[in-house]
Amino acid sequence: MTACFRLALAQIDFTVGDIAGNVAKIRAARAAAAGADLLVTSELSVTGYPPEDLVLKPAFVDDAMAAVHVLAGETADGGPALLVGVPWREAGLLHNAVALLDGGRIAALRFKVDLPNYGVFDEKRVFQPGPTPAPVEFRGLRLGLPICEDIWTPAVCSPLAAQGVDLLLVPNGSPFEADKDGVRVELAAARAAECGVPLVYLNQVGGQDELVFDGASFAVDPAGDLMFRMPAFQESLAVIEWRKGTDGWRPLDGPAAAIPDRLGQIYGAMMLGLRDYVAKNRFPGVVLGLSGGIDSAISAAVAVDALGPERVWCVMLPSRYTSRDSLEDAELCAKLLGCRLDEVGIEPAVAAFGQMMGPVFEGRKPDITEENIQSRARGLALMAISNKFGHMVLTTGNKSEVSVGYATIYGDMCGGYSVLKDIYKTTVFALSRWRNENRPEGALGPDGAVMPERVITKPPTAELRENQKDQDSLPPYEELDDILECLVEQEMAFEDVVARGHAPATVRRIEQLLYVAEYKRRQAAPGVKIGRKLFGRDRRYPITNGFRDAR
Repeated sequence: MTACFRLALAQIDFTVGDIAGNVAKIRAARAAAAGADLLVTSELSVTGYPPEDLVLKPAFVDDAMAAVHVLAGETADGGPALLVGVPWREAGLLHNAVALLDGGRIAALRFKVDLPNYGVFDEKRVFQPGPTPAPVEFRGLRLGLPICEDIWTPAVCSPLAAQGVDLLLVPNGSPFEADKDGVRVELAAARAAECGVPLVYLNQVGGQDELVFDGASFAVDPAGDLMFRMPAFQESLAVIEWRKGTDGWRPLDGPAAAIPDRLGQIYGAMMLGLRDYVAKNRFPGVVLGLSGGIDSAISAAVAVDALGPERVWCVMLPSRYTSRDSLEDAELCAKLLGCRLDEVGIEPAVAAFGQMMGPVFEGRKPDITEENIQSRARGLALMAISNKFGHMVLTTGNKSEVSVGYATIYGDMCGGYSVLKDIYKTTVFALSRWRNENRPEGALGPDGAVMPERVITKPPTAELRENQKDQDSLPPYEELDDILECLVEQEMAFEDVVARGHAPATVRRIEQLLYVAEYKRRQAAPGVKIGRKLFGRDRRYPITNGFRDAR
């Protein structure tokens, strides 16, 4: 048995569906890892993860399998063997598989057993589970190759340990979620302890529509201690030498990347999600309405940090209700960020609508209708810029407002993507303060403050009527967000929410607003998943819904 083993881990940003591009990245990583025995890539690396219903298209699976055969042939050159993820068709069944490629051939295939079917995952729709896997013999080692969800319970790893393994190598496609990293490490440590061998957890990195994969790959020993850690939110290649001693296999070295604090992780996920959505969908940049308020200010900051100031176009869209403070704050935000700012007044459009609809509205007092016309005039202007120049509209509504319908469909909700879709308003404030004090690693924006302090401290307002404040229509955000955390994230019962100190009438009203706004959320832009219950992916409520817990 060998006593030395060089393992390369490729934490790569793959693109779903771009088989040729993904294979090119795998080839580049293999070339960079010359001298390694084995290069490991993440779950479904050949196709990108998650491919969703693409794998139901036979031609797509055919192309992916053909690419693996080509890669296998290339390993005849004596360089590193490859472990790649691929959808694999066998005996009429489609599996989520890993393929070990060595010596010019496919040396082994292993299929995922535990297919997740909750939250953002629906793998049981498209894949069939594999049999309990056996270890793979590789150059004198016995490797266990569970795939992602296979380590979340002992069901797959325990049989591997019973058959004897030296190392568990786990390719993952595990999306970012706030506070999830510790859960991953705990689960990996539990499996390593049960099996009595180290576990290497290799995660994908990059954005795929609403999901962000944060990387942060690591290894744990049977005692549960971290052996090494790769960086979060960036591509990375680590070539690590392992030696076998009296206490089993251990790495001689390895990266020791620091994980950002909680707000830093959230901000990093927002940056990476937007950067990859824009790049992979080939937009030249983004355009957004910069109102002088905190939501658009933090959205612009994330955009500049992700894309660079030259690819972010801000537009101030004032009306008669726009305050001088808002105009000044928007101008200073754009100046601090170094991005373009134009001003397009909406009063001509609002007046035209007033004249156009006057005969129909005769005898009716102004109400929310006129407010929504202002919002939709702004949306129309931003979409016109998008159509003319190709920039994607970045929508700026936060989760608190979208939860209760405090957003105008076809108005401020219009756009192609949102970095605040899963961010409650209290977190918007916290992120804004954090960014004014910190510049994230990899950010393309400036050092120092990105918005004036007044943007953070002034009372939030939509400025659609005289002296309007958000709190005219909603409870204070600290109270609202706690109620929404209970109702949305935790699915708590009405009486349990009230028991936290909230007035029954307030909880009843928020629940009603939450339910009746579902039709708006179904038409909302995609956005970065941050918490446990992203609207539309994790939380899928019916639009037509007669149930109310608060009776």
